[in-house]
Amino acid sequence: MIALEQIHQLPLHEKLLVMEAIWDDISRHEENVEVPQWHKDTLDERERLLAEGKAQFIDWEEVKRQINEAIQ
Repeated sequence: MIALEQIHQLPLHEKLLVMEAIWDDISRHEENVEVPQWHKDTLDERERLLAEGKAQFIDWEEVKRQINEAIQ
């Protein structure tokens, strides 16, 4: 098994490959992943707003701008 310290030393592109491999393995057994109730509630609320025509959307470029501002 790969040690956490080894992962810390990997270059970014290799870390991403490891992360993708882990995600692929998890997604093969998604029936074992329990979705928390707060997540279900959030999705239900968003579906309700969409059905009622009250959903608000933000342009993808605006979202990226907001994220960049938040992390700088």
